[in-house]
Amino acid sequence: MAQSTPTHPSLPAHLRLATTPEARPEAVITGPHWRITMLSSRLVRLEWSPDDEFEDRATQLVINRDLEVPAFSVERDGDGVLITTEHLRLSYDGQEFSPTGLRIELLGGISNYHSVWRPGVPPDPWEGEDSNPGGTARTLDGVDGRIALDPGLINHHGYAEVDDSATLALTDRGWVEPRRPGNRDLYVFAHGHDYAAAVREFTQIAGPQPMLPRYAFGNWWSRYHRYTDEEYRELIERFAAEDLPFSVAVIDMDWHWTEPDPRFGSGWTGYSWNTELFPDPPQFLAWLHEQGLRVTLNVHPADGIRAFEDRYPETARARGIDPASERPVLFDIADPTFVPPYLDLVHHPLEDEGVDFWWLDWQSGPYSTMAGLDPLWMLNHVHYLDSGRNGARPLTFSRYAGLGSHRYPIGFSGDTVISWESLDFQPEFTASAANVGYGWWSHDVGGHTWGVRDDELATRWVQLGCFSPINRLHSTNSAFASKEPWRFDAIAEATMGEFLRLRHRLVPYLYTMNERAHRLGEPLVRPIYWSDPARTEPYRHPNAAHFGTELIIAPITRPADRRTRLGRSTAWLPEGEWIDIFTTQRYTGGRVAAFHRPLAGYPVLARAGAIVPLTGEGEYGIENPGSLEILVFAGADGEFELYEDDDAAEPRAVRTRIAYDDGTGVVTVHRAVGDRSVLPAERDLVIRLIGVDRPRARKPAWDEATRTATVELPATPVGRTVRASFGTPRIAPPRHDEMIMELLQTSQVEMLTKQALQQLLVDHDQPLDRLAALEALELDPALFGALTEILTSR
Repeated sequence: MAQSTPTHPSLPAHLRLATTPEARPEAVITGPHWRITMLSSRLVRLEWSPDDEFEDRATQLVINRDLEVPAFSVERDGDGVLITTEHLRLSYDGQEFSPTGLRIELLGGISNYHSVWRPGVPPDPWEGEDSNPGGTARTLDGVDGRIALDPGLINHHGYAEVDDSATLALTDRGWVEPRRPGNRDLYVFAHGHDYAAAVREFTQIAGPQPMLPRYAFGNWWSRYHRYTDEEYRELIERFAAEDLPFSVAVIDMDWHWTEPDPRFGSGWTGYSWNTELFPDPPQFLAWLHEQGLRVTLNVHPADGIRAFEDRYPETARARGIDPASERPVLFDIADPTFVPPYLDLVHHPLEDEGVDFWWLDWQSGPYSTMAGLDPLWMLNHVHYLDSGRNGARPLTFSRYAGLGSHRYPIGFSGDTVISWESLDFQPEFTASAANVGYGWWSHDVGGHTWGVRDDELATRWVQLGCFSPINRLHSTNSAFASKEPWRFDAIAEATMGEFLRLRHRLVPYLYTMNERAHRLGEPLVRPIYWSDPARTEPYRHPNAAHFGTELIIAPITRPADRRTRLGRSTAWLPEGEWIDIFTTQRYTGGRVAAFHRPLAGYPVLARAGAIVPLTGEGEYGIENPGSLEILVFAGADGEFELYEDDDAAEPRAVRTRIAYDDGTGVVTVHRAVGDRSVLPAERDLVIRLIGVDRPRARKPAWDEATRTATVELPATPVGRTVRASFGTPRIAPPRHDEMIMELLQTSQVEMLTKQALQQLLVDHDQPLDRLAALEALELDPALFGALTEILTSR
């Protein structure tokens, strides 16, 4: 194609994204004014150009077209063509794209009259609703419930379209340029119900989900509050005294001057430490690092760099402004000459003082001085690349700027209302983002503003945060909204503490999923319907989600029933057997299940055979741990490959395979393979087999309350294979009577009802007989549901 003449300087090398935009010639079929590229047997690029000038550069969205060429056949028919692969049949008349002249028909089991893509024709509805389950959205600012989502890359009818015609070209000089007007550039994803494959192939052309630094998976503390140095230190020391682990300190906008002389404008934007609050910023940041915390600062960049800022003089001179004039250095991220001084002179000195990454809180709309350029996208792009200079693993924390934003994690979802309605939508919002490959949302856990004080709501939000991509507690600038656990009642405080500690213990599992997301394009949190896409029921439970490869979460997002005092959630359970990791109740899959839990409980289920590595009890650091606790869920064979590395941009990695043989009850922890220098030479291993009856042998140890057998292997060399034998396991029998009596003790219901239920246990000893007898008692739906869950668990 004809290339435009560059009109801008090259950006520094570290700000130029590596791209491979040209497809292999054998994947390309051409005709008059059109070009078709077979990127895979299910992914097709379609271009129309009135002047036969096609786009071979990368775009803001697509950076790689150099993919393995699939097998396909081509039959020419005049100017048109018929192309067939294993998965699709494309017929085209060679004219300007139209619904009558261009179509892609899916082949295979999903194919029917609904499963035909035509340009400009929306897919048919599915059961009266949009057939696209949705992707994600730019922000949750001010949201109090559900909002509409942008389309995802998946569809009930098996195909989805991405129109890349209007994005800017990404040049090898590191900047963006307009593309030829009048051209069409479409990508059709014809993956049927293989949703994972659609997202994986999207990340192949749009770039992978990057590896996050390990510290990102711990708890984040964030509060919009005018902290002083001393107050912040006291807070961190209190967290340590309360055994509440955190790995990231988020310092909101009051770190900088917020009340400048009115002649300079507002204090919303700032780049200079408020030395009245933080007299010695480098020393303060060093102290936070000594406590094991990484630090991010909030910045609203729209107002540029003004004359009251510490670094105004050199920045002004770099932009050709006389500092004596006090003219502001206007923010213009669309000007490539603005970017180097903006980063080098304003941000880098603060990073040299100890700032680890930036919270880019852009709230100023999608408009810039370059037509078609969303300034948020460019902010994310340059800041993310800049954060990876000098071999560091890059990270930025910013808002979502549309499809392809998965390359620039982590996402800040915005300022939600503190309400049950907000909480109820957040799990669906998080999971649906997987449908566009956006795996690393960070929400304001607990909600941001307005709403109502509710200890139960706050606790349920922290529980969801524990099983979210990022767990960042946050609140608005109010004395009444802060999320320190000790501000809540005793049960809420204790429960929050347990889940904050659990989050840090989950880091080995989370970090392994981090690498998997990068390598396979499989987000940590994925909708439950990815497992059973052809069925209707899973889509009716959008809050339920896969959490990595081993777990399913069924978040409780509504208030507890007043009489049972239990929160309730529902989930579709895929085929197989599932074990609640906290109660060890077993559930048969292939159905919808309801879960009822007290405030201290939360429905998280592991598939039989699942293996979940945790840090050892009491070890809450985020580094590669010195001890591991390995949870194994009896009932099927299982295997897990633990991934660890040195947290570098080009990591020295090591993998440890863990296998479980359910027939023999043997757990094998294989020797670590790779660069073992990133691990401690020895580790204490505690291996727990969960959901089993008392072993026949004296060893291993067995806990009746949790139905768990335990083997301890202290000081185990990481370069040696070890085995823990539990003997032939027997699945623990259900605890129906015990659990029903516990429920009756705490339920706020009539004594006669409790006594009738107690007698029911005496009169009937089979679950089905008990369920039948329940019908005659005309119980409240909440109590009936809780009892039914117990009696249908195994």
